[in-house]
Amino acid sequence: MGAGPTAILESLTFKLIAGAVGLGLLYMLWFELRKVPAKLAVLMGAAFIDMLGNLIVFPLLPFYAKRLGGSGITLAIPFWHPHIGIGQISALLVTSFTIAQLVSAPVWGRFSDRFGRRPALLVALGASAMAYIIFGFATSLTLLFLSRIVQGAGGGTVGVIQAYVADATEPENRARSLGWLSASTNLGVALGPVLGSVAIVLGERPVTVGGVSFAVGPAAPGLLAALLCLINMAFAWHFLTEAREVPHPQAAKPRTSRAAVMRVITHTGEPPSRLIWIYAIAMGAFQGTTTVLALFLNDRFGVTEKTIGYFFLYIGIISVVTRLLLLGRFVDWLGEAKLSRVGSTLLAIGLAGIPFARSIPVLAVFVALIPLGTAFTFPCVTALLSRVIGSHERGLYMGVQQTFGGAARAIFPLVTGTVFDTMGKSVPFFISGALVALTIVLGLDLEQRTSAHVARSTEAAG
Repeated sequence: MGAGPTAILESLTFKLIAGAVGLGLLYMLWFELRKVPAKLAVLMGAAFIDMLGNLIVFPLLPFYAKRLGGSGITLAIPFWHPHIGIGQISALLVTSFTIAQLVSAPVWGRFSDRFGRRPALLVALGASAMAYIIFGFATSLTLLFLSRIVQGAGGGTVGVIQAYVADATEPENRARSLGWLSASTNLGVALGPVLGSVAIVLGERPVTVGGVSFAVGPAAPGLLAALLCLINMAFAWHFLTEAREVPHPQAAKPRTSRAAVMRVITHTGEPPSRLIWIYAIAMGAFQGTTTVLALFLNDRFGVTEKTIGYFFLYIGIISVVTRLLLLGRFVDWLGEAKLSRVGSTLLAIGLAGIPFARSIPVLAVFVALIPLGTAFTFPCVTALLSRVIGSHERGLYMGVQQTFGGAARAIFPLVTGTVFDTMGKSVPFFISGALVALTIVLGLDLEQRTSAHVARSTEAAG
C-alpha cells in the first residue's frame, strides 16, 4: 500500500505539476504583495530578514553540537557520572533557546511599551547579531549554549513586531496585516535552511586577501546570519518610525511582566486571558501533531525523507496563499471573532480527520484544512487581543501571548510523542482535534465580551 503513494510523489509528472502550480502561486503572491501598504511592507521586510537569519543557523545546530561534543559528554558529579548523548545535547540547545525566549518575550513587550517599539527591535537585533557571531566562532559546547541563550533572549520580539503592526494599522485591518506579517516569516522559514547550506559550502572555499589565503570554515553561516541582522538594524533604523501612541499622563500604570502572566492564569474569563489561552492551546495542538506527522505518514503511506518535503511544502504554500489572498477578504465578510471560530473548526477537523485518510487525495483534503485553520485562527486572535488591550500595555500582552504559545510549542510535542509511542499512532491527532474544538467553546461569546472590554481599555489608557 505504501509503494503506490511513494511512487506517485517521486514521479516526474508529479514534480512538473507541482512546479507549475508553484510558479502560478508565486505570480499571484507577487500581484497581491503590490497592495501591501508601505509601512507594513517595511515591517514585513524586517520580520522576513529576522526569520531568515534564525533559520540559517537552526538546522545546523545538531551538526555543530556533534563537531564540538563528539559522542556526548560525561558529567563529573560525585558518585554519579551521567552521560549526555549528542541527541540530548541537541535537544537541550533547542530548549535553552526556547526558555530564554519565553522569559524575554514579556520583558521585551514591556520595554517596547515604555521606550518604544523601534528601540526594542534595534536592541534585540543587536543581541541576535552577537549571538550569531558567538555561534560561528564557538570552540566549545559552552559557547554554543551561550549563543543560543543570547539568541533566545534577543528573539523574544515577535510580540513587539505584532504590537508594532497593531500600532501602525487601523483595528479593522489588523488581522489582514498580521496575516501578511506571518506570511513573510513563513517565507523566511522556507529560504533560511537553503542559505545555511550554501554558506557552509562557501565557507569551505579559500578566500585570498592581500596575497593571504584563508577559509572562513564553519563560521560562515553564523557570520551570514549576523550580517543579515546588521542589515536589518540599518533597515529598521532608516525606514521604521515609531508608531506607538503616546500614553496619556493619567493613563493606568502598566502591569509588570509577572503580573500580566499571573493575570492570564487567574482571570481566565477576561477577554485578554481567554484569547491568549485560545492561541496557546491551538498553537500547541498544531505543533504537537506536526512533530509526529512524518512518522504517521511513514507508517500509513510509506512516505520517506525523500518525499516528506512535499507535504510540508504543500502546507506552507496553502498557509502563505491563505494569509495573503483570502484572510483579508474573509475578515471583511465575517469579522475576526467569527472567522477565528471558523478557523478553529477547520483546524480541529483537519487534525482529527488525518487518521481516517486511507488514500493520498483524502489525506490532502484533511491536511489542507490545517494551514487554512491556522491562517484564519492565529492572526484573528492576535488582532482581537490588540483591540482589548490599551496601547500602554499592548506590547506586554503580545509578549505574554508569545510566552504562552511558546510554552505550548515546547510541551505539546513531548505529550504527542509519548502518546504516539504508547497509546497508538492515531491518538495524538484525535486528542489535538478535541483540544482545538475546546477553543471554539472558549470563543463563542467573544464578540460581546471584546466590545465591552475595548471600551474599558480605552478609558484606562486615557
